Amino acid sequence: MSARRTDEPAIEVAGLTKRFGSITAVDGLSFGVERGRVTGFLGPNGSGKTTTMRVVLGLAAPTEGTATVMGRPYAALDRPLARVGALLESTGFHPGRTGRQHLRIAATAGGLQKERVDEVLDQVAMRDYADRRVKGYSSGMRQRLGLAAALLGDPELLVLDEPGNGLDPAGVAWLRGFLRAFADAGRTVFVSSHLLAEMAQTVDRLVVIDRGSLVREGPVQAITSAVASDVMVRSPDADRLRVALEAEGATVSVGEDPGSLTAAGVAIERVGELAAAAGVVLHLLQSREASLEEAFLRLTGRDGAGSAPGAPEMPPPPEPPA
Repeated sequence: MSARRTDEPAIEVAGLTKRFGSITAVDGLSFGVERGRVTGFLGPNGSGKTTTMRVVLGLAAPTEGTATVMGRPYAALDRPLARVGALLESTGFHPGRTGRQHLRIAATAGGLQKERVDEVLDQVAMRDYADRRVKGYSSGMRQRLGLAAALLGDPELLVLDEPGNGLDPAGVAWLRGFLRAFADAGRTVFVSSHLLAEMAQTVDRLVVIDRGSLVREGPVQAITSAVASDVMVRSPDADRLRVALEAEGATVSVGEDPGSLTAAGVAIERVGELAAAAGVVLHLLQSREASLEEAFLRLTGRDGAGSAPGAPEMPPPPEPPA
């Protein structure tokens, strides 16, 4: 067997298309997930994120294209549980079993050492709750138990779909630290989430999709910088400046402070030039970079009120068992 390449992506998706009958859930999608980093996977509801993750994990077959993990299809991996840990949904727990029992059964089924059970319970801060029945767990505790199960094989890669669901603010902060430490140890995380402010603090890179297609991928800073920034100005002659900006095609809103304006759709240098040409004195000229939430909404054409017209609200159902 050839030696494993350390420069190949942890995950590589190439020309991936997945159709469910007449519905195209993923449409010619291509991207890579670099090793040793936390990569965020963003998209509106129904954009194809979960379907893509299911194909990566071998839970659904692609209609066209490929999805590989460490250079191979998931089904061809040697000792897959030691390579990849996954949490796609925190369900499937027997309510009458304790958290510890659930993990012991999962370890036995995966041919893993039972000593790992106590280790992963400590990793997710669940040892004190391990002997309670799952039916008494909160949704956040179920998320932690699901993450513990994903860690049983001591994997190189974690694939997580909305792992912050149900976590309280302290739990979300804990998860952020956990994922960062996991990547800082040389491992890889591929995570989807709707908690955009949290993603901005956690991830190194982003893959943004919409309607099953790639919108943008790259470092967080590069993506937020690529979206047009707003320009904030303050002037004693704001009305005249506003006329000049709107004539340039900028969208201008009036701020709460006297003489303050915010202009979108025009570069900061051009604002200064227009003010100088009009003889308008400026007391403030400042660019404000878009937040990740603002960048996401602009890149996907959303206005924050929900999915755009015509987009499915929910992802298509999973394939029936073969």
